[in-house]
Amino acid sequence: MADPASYRPKPSDIPTDPGVYRFKDEHGRIIYVGKANNLRSRLGSYFVKPGNLPPKTRTMVHMAAAVEWTVVASEQEAIQLEYTWIKEFTPRFNIMYRDDKSYPYLAVTMNEKYPRVMVMRGDKRKGVKYFGPFYPAKAIRETVDRMLRVFPIRSCSAGVFRRAQLANRPCLMGYIDKCAAPCVNRISQEDHYALAEDFVAFMNGDVRPYLRELEEHMKQAVAELRYEDAARYRDDIEALKKVFERNAVVLPETTEADIFAFSEDELEAAFQVFHVRDGRIRGQRGWVVEKVDDTTKPQLVEQLLLQIYGDMEDTERIPPEVLVPVLPENADDVETWMTQRRGALVDLRVPQRGTKRQLMETVQENANGALRLHKSRRSGDITARSAALRELQEALNFDQPLLRIEAYDISHVQGTNVVGSMVVFEDGLPKKRDYRKFNVTGDAARDDTAAMDDVLTRRFKNYLREQSDAPLVLSGELDPEDTGDPKKFSYPPSLVVVDGGLAQVNAAQQALLNLGIDDIPVVGLAKRLEELWIPGDDFPMILPRTSQGLYLLQRLRDESHRFAIQAHRAKRSKSMIHSALDEVPGLGERRRQDLLKHFGSLKKIRAANIDELQAVPGIGPKLAETIHTTLSTDSTPQEPGKLAP
Repeated sequence: MADPASYRPKPSDIPTDPGVYRFKDEHGRIIYVGKANNLRSRLGSYFVKPGNLPPKTRTMVHMAAAVEWTVVASEQEAIQLEYTWIKEFTPRFNIMYRDDKSYPYLAVTMNEKYPRVMVMRGDKRKGVKYFGPFYPAKAIRETVDRMLRVFPIRSCSAGVFRRAQLANRPCLMGYIDKCAAPCVNRISQEDHYALAEDFVAFMNGDVRPYLRELEEHMKQAVAELRYEDAARYRDDIEALKKVFERNAVVLPETTEADIFAFSEDELEAAFQVFHVRDGRIRGQRGWVVEKVDDTTKPQLVEQLLLQIYGDMEDTERIPPEVLVPVLPENADDVETWMTQRRGALVDLRVPQRGTKRQLMETVQENANGALRLHKSRRSGDITARSAALRELQEALNFDQPLLRIEAYDISHVQGTNVVGSMVVFEDGLPKKRDYRKFNVTGDAARDDTAAMDDVLTRRFKNYLREQSDAPLVLSGELDPEDTGDPKKFSYPPSLVVVDGGLAQVNAAQQALLNLGIDDIPVVGLAKRLEELWIPGDDFPMILPRTSQGLYLLQRLRDESHRFAIQAHRAKRSKSMIHSALDEVPGLGERRRQDLLKHFGSLKKIRAANIDELQAVPGIGPKLAETIHTTLSTDSTPQEPGKLAP
């Protein structure tokens, strides 16, 4: 660990203007981003008496090797720049809010030719309309079921939709009148899209026009003695009313607000929000954050608002009222920033009395319960991870903690389509955005040992290159030549794990030594007896079967194996498809892509007859016959072989 005095800038070199600062570690990776009204005063607080800092802040300044800053014109610009950098670099010591559970949303894919309604979790996609979140998931499924009575838009997957088109028969939803069946042209593309727009409008709260229209249809059916139709309209009206009235009115119908509350202890904080629309609670959501600094309540609230509303692609969903338990320190600037994001006025305040204050107390009770539940769920995981890392460090007799571990594996079929994988665990958890795959070709693909040597050589050559290309890290103004972009291989692991015994681990160690790297330890885990091999030792280390450290290594080995096989299969499938279609005379790249998009796989293309092939745009009778003849004569299945471990 570095001494903060070794990189402390001179006070006279630090401006007194507002700005944003970044702490970097010895490898140039950004570990903390902060903002200040007065940079000199704020940065000075880190260096005057580092020993008196809170534990996590003290750890951060000792792990850092440099500090940089950028001067901005105002506090509002500092807010925007701090948010941008935190989102881009995800610094280790910054507050990062994560959902305490994966909430389900009702989604309508308005970016598709035939929009689909479905229940979705996870990352949001551009062009898709989202409603919710809903909790529990049963509520959203009941909502969709009722809505499809009145707005029968497509709800099937792409595969089911394509099969129905080819068979010219709708699925079950089409037979029970909960889908207008665009797959068999019962409804035109334009009318189906308009139906989806009506669905979205209703979910956005435009309810009364549709209820009035159904009531008029019901009255007309009664007048014409069409009682079965009238009963169906009556049931549709009841279904829409149940959807609209699912949440009780808790505030005046004109109320549009997000109401936040949080509960905290010394280490973590749990936030909850109720989304109130048209006076009703339309959704609930929660986040959990690890407190990594001497963070105050106003700072917690500010970081939450910046992250939640900064990540929101559909800024129209930002409500005109945002109610919080405490105001951020620079509430006016945060309010102005949210107003600019929304494109209309946003009122940020603390409710003092009345129904909104009472509702916030309910949100507070939910936050208290969420923190208790989170701690009970996570305590075992945190304890197990800490024990695993500590056991492994002690067993291998390492001085430094195992903050980052990388595991490597090779996968192929009989020496073809050789792929190497690199998976990364930080603090005992997978860091999937740092996973990498390597295509191995030429002499390196002759056996697993040569392939592993090739993968490690390429990975650590990139590491050395990025280190040599890195600009000098100096205190003071941000280097204009340094964009600050995170590099793929610039951060070295604390430990390298390879799948195999003594031969594999010695080869891996030699690959690093050939590059002049002798400070990164390497171990191998042999699957037969779960033995831990260390370079140069004639006998393996045997960890207890109940060891948390052994369990962590097994997870690393299995994850690298899974990732390698996944990459290999993708490469093999791509090569098999292209090799078969490449044999068809007169079939260009564009038409190959059209065929695959239309049928979905090479197997289905082979099974298609000439008429079905002509259904693809650009495929005429002559080319369809050529495709059918060529693929029919090249349909002998290959020996699949065995996946190498």
